Amino acid sequence: MNNLIFDFYSPTSLKSYNLDKNMQYQLNILGCLDVFTRKHSENVANITCRLCERLHCSKGFTEYCTICAYLHDIGKQFIPSNILQKPDKLTDEEYEIMKTHTTIGYEICMKDSKLQPYSAGPLYHHEALNGTGYPQKLTKKDIPYEGQIIRVADEYDAIVSKRQYKSHIGISDTLKILIKNANSGKNNPIIVKVLCNVVIEDIEYEISCLTNYTKSLTKNIKRLNIINKYKEKMEKAKSEKKKNYYLEGMKAYLDKNESIENYQKILNEYTTTFENKNKQIKHLLEEIKIIKKLKI
Repeated sequence: MNNLIFDFYSPTSLKSYNLDKNMQYQLNILGCLDVFTRKHSENVANITCRLCERLHCSKGFTEYCTICAYLHDIGKQFIPSNILQKPDKLTDEEYEIMKTHTTIGYEICMKDSKLQPYSAGPLYHHEALNGTGYPQKLTKKDIPYEGQIIRVADEYDAIVSKRQYKSHIGISDTLKILIKNANSGKNNPIIVKVLCNVVIEDIEYEISCLTNYTKSLTKNIKRLNIINKYKEKMEKAKSEKKKNYYLEGMKAYLDKNESIENYQKILNEYTTTFENKNKQIKHLLEEIKIIKKLKI
């Protein structure tokens, strides 16, 4: 049995809007990005799409905003890799260079007629409502709504995702940072509140997937334990006939790629995985409790 693979950013919403055809060209553009930035761009687009749904945006605006989100970091292809992938904190000089990915991305879009309509994604996603963002230090009245939405989606994924330059931060702790930024006037509090609901929805889905997986593990563990019982009886049996009887019983319960020689190892792996997945479910349930108590 393969380990459960859960895609936290499953593109269900994107498919519901049939964006594949609309974004084929834009998606191809992402091919020039490094693997971390490309995955981040896909994540941000997915979160942005779902935020727009929860904010009751029109289908047209949702499609537009999602494509803007896909392209928000396109300028990073021209940021030196020693800066983009630096494992340590950037120096002030390096940070200034990193910040140019916004204007570079905007220029890339403006030079391509197919990308021009989505130039707001690269240009505005680091602007803060209180004027402390970049590149133009705009305030709320001058930051388009798509920029405000993508900023929240971008900040969330950048913090919560495992990136090459920092360790993983918990979901609720990430939301606390976004709420803090909303309270200080950087993020739109309404969008952050909606994000909390989206995250809870995703966690509940993840718990559902994990629960189904543990049910499957339980069946397999039960089956392999039956083989263990047959083995114990076979070892105690005195006649060869009885030994063969129990041996055939063991074989009858073996699944694909299992054998008398390796089933015990597989049983141990299943048991360990079962315990780990249950711990994960417990942790996610605790995360939901914490998130529901957060105040924005």
